[in-house]
Amino acid sequence: MDPSPEWEKSQVDADVPFRASAKHQHHTWARTYHSFPELYIRPHSTKEIQKIVNLAQRCRRRLVVVGCGHSPSDLTCTSSWMVNLDRFQRILKIDFRSNVVVMQSGIRLHDLITQLRVVQLAMPNLGSIDNQSIAGAIATATHGSSTRHGILSQSVLALKIVLADGSERSCSADEHVDLFRAALVSLGAIGIITEVSFQAVPAYKLQWSQSLHPLEDIIAEWEKDLWTQAEFTRIWWLPYKRKVIKWEADKTDWQIRPPPLNRWTGALGFHTYHFLLYLSTWVPRILPALERFTLSVQYGFKDNGDRATAVQEGPAALLMNCLYSQFVNEWAIPLQKGPEAMTRLSAWIHGDEQTARIPYALDGHYIHAPIEVRVTDTSTNPGLRPYLDNTVPDGPTLYLNATLYRPYNTDPPCRQRYYEAFEWVMRELGGRPHWAKNFSTVTKKDFQDMYPQLKDWLRVRDQVDPEGIFVGDWHRRHILPDDEGKAMLASEERMVRTEPAKGGGLNWFGQLLPKALRSESSEENFDLLQGPEWQALFSKGA
Repeated sequence: MDPSPEWEKSQVDADVPFRASAKHQHHTWARTYHSFPELYIRPHSTKEIQKIVNLAQRCRRRLVVVGCGHSPSDLTCTSSWMVNLDRFQRILKIDFRSNVVVMQSGIRLHDLITQLRVVQLAMPNLGSIDNQSIAGAIATATHGSSTRHGILSQSVLALKIVLADGSERSCSADEHVDLFRAALVSLGAIGIITEVSFQAVPAYKLQWSQSLHPLEDIIAEWEKDLWTQAEFTRIWWLPYKRKVIKWEADKTDWQIRPPPLNRWTGALGFHTYHFLLYLSTWVPRILPALERFTLSVQYGFKDNGDRATAVQEGPAALLMNCLYSQFVNEWAIPLQKGPEAMTRLSAWIHGDEQTARIPYALDGHYIHAPIEVRVTDTSTNPGLRPYLDNTVPDGPTLYLNATLYRPYNTDPPCRQRYYEAFEWVMRELGGRPHWAKNFSTVTKKDFQDMYPQLKDWLRVRDQVDPEGIFVGDWHRRHILPDDEGKAMLASEERMVRTEPAKGGGLNWFGQLLPKALRSESSEENFDLLQGPEWQALFSKGA
C-alpha cells in the first residue's frame, strides 16, 4: 500500500475538490504570532470540509480553523493544516415569522450585518468589532456590553458540526445537548462548525451619548443605575486623569445623525497618536500626558460633563475602532466587585501600595489607556449555558480589558509587570480570563478551579475527537489534562519553538508525533511533507 499523501487523497472522495495551497503565512490580526501551515485549505461546501477531516485523519494531521485571527494569542497557530471558511459564508434560510437565520459558519459578522440589513433584521448584540466569522465569535465567548444581553452564543439556537470521524452532527438544546453546550464555546477543539441557526431581531437604530465624569462619581453611581439606565453601556477608564468616559445607548426612531468629527478623528489623529505611542516605548513617562492628549484631542473633552451624541444604525453604533496592534487582557468578574477592582488598580498605578494590596511593585512602569469596562448578564437567560461560559451564573458580569498597544508592532515595556498586577486583582475577585486574550499567569490548576464544568467539556471533547485532530499546544498548556509521561494524542500538535519574527511578534513552529499510530494511516513523517512534490500536489485549485 502506497502511504503517500497523493495516494491518500485519491482514496477519499476523489470527485470532491480539495482546495489547498502550500505557501501560506498566517499571522494574528495584531501580528503577535506568525505561523506557517503545511497546507492552507479553503473549502466551499460541507462535503469539502468532510473530505478535509477524513484526509487529516488518514494523514495524521491536526486541523486549525481560522477566520480573521483577531485573538492575539497563539490559539490559531499551526505548522499542520489550516482551514479558512471565508468561501463558506452563505445565508441559507430566513424564517421571517420567528426571525431565525440559518447560515454557513464562515460568514464574517460584517457581511452578516449587511445582509440582515437588507431584510430589515439585525443582530441583537455585538462586540467591539465585526471582522470575526460567526463561528469564531461563538468559539471564544464573544460579548457586547449590556445587562439586557449575554454573550453572543446566547442567540445561537442550533449548530451543525463536522466531527473528527467526518460525520456532520446537529445539536441544540433538544438534540445532542452535551455536544451543543461544549460547542457553544468550543475553542476550536470540538470539530468544525458548519451551520449556525441564530436568533435575529428587527433592525434598530441607537441614539447614543458619551460624556466625561470623575472616577469617584462613576463609582458612586455603580450600585444605582449606571449599568441599567440604558440598554447598552460601556465606559473607558483613564487612570492617570482619574476620569471616565461613559457611553450609553438606547433604541430610537430618530433620524440618523452621524457622530461629531474633527480633524483629529481622521488620518492626522491616527498617525499622530500612533507615533506618540511608539515614542512612549522608549520614553514611558510621557504616557500620562499622552492620556491627556487623547482625552482632549481625540475625544474633544476638557471638562467634566462634556458630551457628544449621535444616532446610528444599531451595529454601527456598537462597533469601535481598535486602532493599532495590541495585547488585550480581559477578565470577567462579578459586577459588584467592579468598584474594588478599579480602586485597587488605580491605587497601584498611582503608587499607593497600601490601598492596592498587590504584591508586585510598580517599579517605574507606565501603562496605556484607556481601560475598557463592559458588562453582560447571562443569569436571566433560560437557555443552556455553555460549559466554558466565563460569565457569572447568578448575576451580571463585569469585564475589564487591559489593552496595551504595540505601535508599529513594538511590544510595550510594561507588559509583564502590568499584567502580573492586573491578573492578581482579577483572580482575587473571582475573575475568569477571556479565552481569546493574552492572559499570562493563569495555570491549568486555576482553570480547573474556575470552571467546575471543564470536566464535562473535556468528556465531550474526548468522545468526539479521541485522537486529537483539533488539539494544539494552546489547549494542552491551559485546559487539557497533563499527559503524565504518556504519549500525546495521535494527531495532537505541540509547539517546539518560537523565534522573533521580522518586523515584530513571534514565529511559531509546531510538531506532531513522528509516526502515525494506526496501520491504515499514512506513515509519512510530518517534517518531510513540505517539499516540492507536496506543494505541487495541492497548489492548484485553492
